[in-house]
Amino acid sequence: MLNILQVNRAQDLKQIMRDIKVDSYGIKIMVPKAITHLVKINSLPCITANILKQEMLSLGADAAVARNTLTGKIPKTDCLLMGNLSQFKRLREKLENQPFGLNILARDLSAALNNYEKENFKLNLGRFKLKLGVGRTRIMGIVNLTPDSFSDDGLYQAPSSKLQAPSYIIDYVEGLIKDGADIIDVGGESSRPGAKPVSLKEEISRTIPVIKALAKKIKVPISIDTYKPEVAKQALDNGAVIINDITALRDKNMRKVVSRYKAAVVLMHMKGAPRTMQKNPAYQALMEDILEYLKRSIELAQEAGIDKNKIIVDPGIGFGKTTEHNLEIIKNLSQFKVLGRPILVGVSRKSFIGKILNKPILERLHGTISACVLAAAGGAHILRVHDTKEVYEALKINNAILNA
Repeated sequence: MLNILQVNRAQDLKQIMRDIKVDSYGIKIMVPKAITHLVKINSLPCITANILKQEMLSLGADAAVARNTLTGKIPKTDCLLMGNLSQFKRLREKLENQPFGLNILARDLSAALNNYEKENFKLNLGRFKLKLGVGRTRIMGIVNLTPDSFSDDGLYQAPSSKLQAPSYIIDYVEGLIKDGADIIDVGGESSRPGAKPVSLKEEISRTIPVIKALAKKIKVPISIDTYKPEVAKQALDNGAVIINDITALRDKNMRKVVSRYKAAVVLMHMKGAPRTMQKNPAYQALMEDILEYLKRSIELAQEAGIDKNKIIVDPGIGFGKTTEHNLEIIKNLSQFKVLGRPILVGVSRKSFIGKILNKPILERLHGTISACVLAAAGGAHILRVHDTKEVYEALKINNAILNA
């Protein structure tokens, strides 16, 4: 009996070899030879690309470059490296002392491959420790304290006292946790397309009493969905441990708050602002543009003193993206693994699902579940959702299959 296997994870390949009783030393040698990658490098000087191609060929691997790279008719070319982990390791060793930027390329290549191969993360959230990884996708339950949420689940009602959290909200959150939420994300300002900004005072009055009450009641981490430094500060003072910032810490004062409190942070990609982001969004190269934005956001955060191990990235589904953009991101989600940080994805009830299925907001559950499962299979570590119970059950099956 002959069978062709598709294996992309080292641990799966190791298990196959163990099943056929391969020697442990042999497994260590052979696994890197069997795990292959395509590595794309943008805009290399042609002299660098030509040397790189020759080095790859010398290792039994290959590199694809533009047709006129050798003739000198073009100054630069993109380059696609094709090889296994063993070949890439030897390539890095050969490039470390070479000129024309090849030594820097060796360092970047090593970091990218190490990040890509990393599967498990541990978030230190103060009294909470959250393990993330393949087959351990976590759920972030959405708590919209707004009257104008796009998803028709806004919980906000003007309370008789703005100093006290309404009991129905606490009950709602406890229900989310019972249904499988690992994190609770509280927001007091809608970020739907065309949404109008909310004043600082109003956002604080909506969110802080709820966070204060929840911190005394629940035993899962609380996230505050805000881009305002003062809201973030008060949320952290009252029990939140994660800042979910749709602007990816563009505000230097927000960076200072996160750093001072040693909080975790979600850095999200958004093209433009909520009021205008869906007006004909366009990209030169979608995945590369988002990757570059998030890479720079991580660097800014680290420069401000934020621990890299507390950073989560979010490609921003629906934030300055067309339906086609959203589908391309989910399809290629694994590319974000090169950033070396946990990936959060929010697809729940979003408009691209409605456009594909021709369904109104409250009839997008099945589409949401499908997109969530595919995102988890593609590498998402955290899924931000409204329908916690249904997504939790779907992920339980997905995780069981991935861990089989």
